[in-house]
Amino acid sequence: MTSPGRVIVVGLGPGGPEFVTDQTRLAITQAQHRYLRTSVHPSATLVPDAISFDHLYETVDTFESVYKQITDAVISGAIEHGEVLYAVPGSPLVLERSVRHLRADPRVQCVLLPAMSFLDLAYNALGIDPVETAVRLIDGHEFATAAAGDNGPLLIAHCHANWVLSDIKLAVDDTSDADNDDVAVVVLQRLGTPDELITHTTWSQMDHVIEADHLTSIYVQHLNVAVAEHYARFHALARTLREQCPWDIEQTHTSLIPHLLEETYEVVDALQALDPDDPATDEDLIEELGDLLYQIEFHATIAEQQGRFTIADITQGIHDKLVRRHPHVFANVNADSTAEVLSNWEAIKRAEKGRTSIFDGIPNSLPSLSYAYKAQRKAASLGFDWPDVHGALPKIAEETNELMQAHAAGDKEAAADELGDLLFSVVNVARHLKIDPEVALRAAVAKFRHRFEGVEQLAAQRSIDLSSADLETLDQLWDEVKERDITK
Repeated sequence: MTSPGRVIVVGLGPGGPEFVTDQTRLAITQAQHRYLRTSVHPSATLVPDAISFDHLYETVDTFESVYKQITDAVISGAIEHGEVLYAVPGSPLVLERSVRHLRADPRVQCVLLPAMSFLDLAYNALGIDPVETAVRLIDGHEFATAAAGDNGPLLIAHCHANWVLSDIKLAVDDTSDADNDDVAVVVLQRLGTPDELITHTTWSQMDHVIEADHLTSIYVQHLNVAVAEHYARFHALARTLREQCPWDIEQTHTSLIPHLLEETYEVVDALQALDPDDPATDEDLIEELGDLLYQIEFHATIAEQQGRFTIADITQGIHDKLVRRHPHVFANVNADSTAEVLSNWEAIKRAEKGRTSIFDGIPNSLPSLSYAYKAQRKAASLGFDWPDVHGALPKIAEETNELMQAHAAGDKEAAADELGDLLFSVVNVARHLKIDPEVALRAAVAKFRHRFEGVEQLAAQRSIDLSSADLETLDQLWDEVKERDITK
């Protein structure tokens, strides 16, 4: 099947017009409809009467959205006119994401004409053979992921602004380990133009000593700390322990469930103990998050050994899911409030999972209060709910009466049923008050525990044996501790 439109893609070379091939010049001359990714290029004047996409870089939130809109516009032009020319800086085959999209789109036939990229000028300026030195070309916008685990040598392109250089540094910097501050960096700017500039500096200074522009790239021969090195080491450690530690070797997905739950609850404890005015409280949270992360790595390592999936599948899966479920961030969907975001999320989730009931997807193993809370919230999303807390509150008294009637009748099964209804009603009130019942009950237990520990301390000070003390004595101690807490 022949595509209804054709796109001739040409490259404008790395610098001035002298680097543009005769074949490209001829294609530009013959084209009746021309598109230019950006006019901010020394050879852009060779493409007259072209539609430029410079405005998108100022008005669209993400580069991926820019490239998508460029692709759609060029394809629409090709379908309308039969054939269009699309000119890009450098070579169409080197770090040109819009060209990548065009080539993958079945709506058009994409024809690429060879062009000189900035690479030859860069390698010449650096005096290196890219094959012998095994230098890797990295897009500066994707540095944190594309260069993961790599120490260099790295040639990093698309460093068009100082904030890009800062983001690149943040992807590596770690003051707790080997320091990259003094690592040598070569900044290459405007190669192949009269304003060519080559600056030798250091990793810590590269975003301070120059003003980056659209023709800026950097070369790093060797980093002391690789990109994402610490996570790579952690991942390797999980494998080593699984292969060499007798306890780790014996574990299964099922046997690790108690440890996963325990580590999760310990993270919750650390979160609740955080003090905004005391950075020292971060230490417990860092430790507990690490323990929880190890559980995830442990399960991934087991699955990897079984040939089922890897940690890469997990991270890729959650990455893609978050992108799909945030169309207001990554696509053309409006969501101006949290309610709209949650509504969109649930609709996308139902479509993805093919669910027929609003209760599908609520984990059965949730703690009871959280289970009730989520079930009520799901039903409320379809309008099955009291209008406000004043409708929910009387149900507590109603269920209390029914519980006492069942108890008076000596019917334990009915009493258990009514107690469940009473607890369910309490959760409903909590939901209307926008209070998490799980958190509220935990706080109540913590308060009770704290006060009873005070009772134990008073009893010890007064040589009172709690195990033999009567209720009146215990109440007096309790009231004393409670009064002390209130007056603090």
